[in-house]
Amino acid sequence: MINFNYESDFTLENESQFEAWIQQIILSEHKSEGEINYIFCDDEYLLEINRKYLNHDYYTDIISFDYSVANELHGDIFISTERVAENSLTYNVSFQHELLRVMAHGILHYCGYKDKSDDDSRLMRDKEDEKISMFHVEQ
Repeated sequence: MINFNYESDFTLENESQFEAWIQQIILSEHKSEGEINYIFCDDEYLLEINRKYLNHDYYTDIISFDYSVANELHGDIFISTERVAENSLTYNVSFQHELLRVMAHGILHYCGYKDKSDDDSRLMRDKEDEKISMFHVEQ
């Protein structure tokens, strides 16, 4: 089950479309869907999570807590929509594109992809691009 939670004024316009896309990502990585919670928040909310649980004192766009068991994915993915908006300007992409990137990023971590080394980061970016291309807007 994929849940969307909001700790700010932001809301997804079509949750079912995002849910179907996330389910596709999970299946494309040969994993099964457990309980995954997306929590959309602002910078200050995520900064407090970063300080409290990770002992990091800086802003970030995403923090994911992985509770997966074997191939069944479970976890909480916190996303700062303020950081997503700023990053979209920095990287000259749309807000939606950057939002898709971070949403996929959290799931990809649950699938075992890392981003600490340069090689791991390149693979993560390639996988993010692959998963973003799977998102289709219904006309």
